[in-house]
This record gives sequence, C-alpha cells and structure tokens, in this order.
Amino acid sequence: MTDATAPTQTSRFPAWVRGGAGMIAVTLAVMWFVEILDTVALDDRLQGNGIRPRSVDGIDGILWSPFLHGGFRHLISNTIPFAILSGLVLVRGTRRWLSASAVIIVLGGALVWLFAIGSNEVHIGASGWVFGLFGFLVASAWFERRPVSIVLAIVAVMLYGGTILFGFLPRPGLSWEGHLFGFIAGVAAARILTSRRRGDKTSDVVDPLV
Repeated sequence: MTDATAPTQTSRFPAWVRGGAGMIAVTLAVMWFVEILDTVALDDRLQGNGIRPRSVDGIDGILWSPFLHGGFRHLISNTIPFAILSGLVLVRGTRRWLSASAVIIVLGGALVWLFAIGSNEVHIGASGWVFGLFGFLVASAWFERRPVSIVLAIVAVMLYGGTILFGFLPRPGLSWEGHLFGFIAGVAAARILTSRRRGDKTSDVVDPLV
C-alpha cells in the first residue's frame, strides 16, 4: 500500500475575484459594524468625528468620514452603489482599487475640508467614495481609450449616471461638496494611475493585480 495525495481542487474563480470580493465585504462590514456600534452603544456620538471644514479638530475626519453615517438609511443608500462600483474597478485589479480609493479618500476629503461652504457642518458618509469610484471609471475610459475601460465606464454610466448628476445639486442636509470633490478626486486618481501605467514599459502585459 502506498501513500497518495488527493488532487488539489482549484477555485472556479481567479484570485483577483476572490480577493476583490473579500475587500468589498470587509470594507462594508467595517461600515456596518461602526454604524451598529454608534447607534446601539454610543448614541450617535461618532457622527461628530467627520470632516469639519477648516477646523484643525476636524481634519482627521478625512480618514474617518467614509466609515461614518447618519443612520442606517444613509448607510443602506451607499452600500449597494459602493459594492457595484468597487466591483467594476476591481475588474482591473486589487491594487488599482486600493490606489484609487486612497486618492479619493485623502484628496477628496482634503478638498472638502478646504473648500466646503458651511464651516459648522460635519461631512460624513461613503458617498464621496462612491462618487469618486464613478469618476475614476469614467475618467479611466477617457484617458486610456482601452476597450475594457470603455465598457466598464458605460456600465457605470448606465447604472448611476443620473444619480450622480442629481447628487451634485445643493440640497439641505446633503454633502454635495463631498460628492463633487469625491468625483474630482476620482478623475485625478485615474489621471495619476494612467500616467504611471504609460511610464511602465510592461504596461501592455496583463497583470490582474495592477
């Protein structure tokens, strides 16, 4: 009798799909955990830790605000578009999503802190991130002119184009500045990443992690 090993069963999904789905799930889990904790145990006190324009005490809100929401209705309205648009970006790789998200959160949040109209308002929510992902997809198609980028942009526009345009309109209780500057940061992220890929001599090689 001889020892034998069972054949390794390969996953039906490529690594970038499994990794991307996991990152979306973990990010949304953090958002939901924070909102449940804030609502149940902290009496919504975390909501005050968002971006306070031109306030030194509110500058750290640039990092926290995407994970804070003004209630479950607010969080639910961001959950589905965040998951779908993140999934579209992740088609091009996990590093691309991470890099774009970092630029959107930091640059978009900094612009809100610098230029948002109401200095006494606190800006919270993942909608700026959502608008940034949308802007990233559309701008990537414009800068790259590649079939995959164009298809992803068309899908994003078909799903959320009208919602995005409506989100730019100033309304009471709505951080339209967060939407606008998030979108601008997404365009900037697309430009930065496109320039970096063009400078790479191996940019024509398909790399699912780039």
